Amino acid sequence: MPPKQRKIAIMGYRSVGKSSLSIQFVEGQFVDSYDPTIENTFVKTTKVNNQEYDLKLVDTAGQDEYSILPTQYSMDIHGYVLVYSITSPKSFEIIQIIYDKLLDMTGKVHVPVVLVGNKKDLHMDRVVTQEEGKRLADSWKAVFLEASAKQNECVADIFHTMLMEIEKANGNTVQENNKCSIS
Repeated sequence: MPPKQRKIAIMGYRSVGKSSLSIQFVEGQFVDSYDPTIENTFVKTTKVNNQEYDLKLVDTAGQDEYSILPTQYSMDIHGYVLVYSITSPKSFEIIQIIYDKLLDMTGKVHVPVVLVGNKKDLHMDRVVTQEEGKRLADSWKAVFLEASAKQNECVADIFHTMLMEIEKANGNTVQENNKCSIS
């Protein structure tokens, strides 16, 4: 069976760890230095449920409440990983605005989304509770995960879960075994 091609956009406010999550997943390393991303694309082949996927991760520049989402973020994108930092209430607010803009732009009622509360390792500085993240994801009918790019905690799960969500949106039955999602 040939690999399925899937394109996933990673979006969120600046400094929430979008690039760190992408690099951790693709290269298996944590990059600590913060260099604002213009836009990067990472490619990785991964296997979920005996199906190979050629993944293209579009690591977007950080968005804020005023950014206009470029239309290429709605074309050819199969799913969206929306990231906020559990230490930043602003990033949590912004992610809701990004989601609304995504729906407007795609013209869909539902797009495959995984909501990620990143920087789980900074639990001492947590301001956004797990419950708040879970509630928001539920209201979107999305999957909610908390992750730590630094400790490589639940990072692969984000992208594997995203692939499952895309398959579901395409009407395929999938079997999920995800220990990271918060249900």
